Amino acid sequence: MTRIRAIVVDFGGVLIDWNPRYLYRKLFPDNETAMESFLAEIGFTEWNREQDAGRAFSLAVTELVKRFPSYADLIRAYDERWEESIAGPLQATVDLLPPLKAAGFELHGLSNWSSEKFASVRTRYPFFQLFETILLSGDVKLVKPDPRIFGVLLERIGRSASECLFIDDSEQNIETARTLGFETIRFESADQLLGELQQRRLLPIT
Repeated sequence: MTRIRAIVVDFGGVLIDWNPRYLYRKLFPDNETAMESFLAEIGFTEWNREQDAGRAFSLAVTELVKRFPSYADLIRAYDERWEESIAGPLQATVDLLPPLKAAGFELHGLSNWSSEKFASVRTRYPFFQLFETILLSGDVKLVKPDPRIFGVLLERIGRSASECLFIDDSEQNIETARTLGFETIRFESADQLLGELQQRRLLPIT
């Protein structure tokens, strides 16, 4: 009999296909090299991480435009056209949520995401309603793999780490969760995830 009572799922890269390149390919048509050069030069990953940690987009854009005034329109585009960085749900993974819910597991979300941007996505995709708890890095100003955000989640859901299975596509996040006592699955594909859930007898083999 499994001791797992709760399934904790990351969103971006697991349930939602997010990538800033979906937007920026439109702004750098047929020029992948220039796009990657721009993203690297402005330090996009580190800059965006601060929004995940709770910094307001308006402040972030103002500060970055001051540093890179020649890229002002490109930088503002990420705020104004952010939803174009979402390709949609990763449906094969989303389809695993109802069977897990039906099997009696609690579903909780733990995602590095700006609170202000998540608001519009949450209403667009009904599967988010399956989650009993959604904890965003932007809400608590802590970003995975910081172990403190896992602690906040456990306190909020009233579970111990050993009662939770954590699913994420980031090895760093998985390592932290494992160190804290979570069961873990490093997400690679929906088929791989299904196979591991079945292997652990959390879903039936059909």
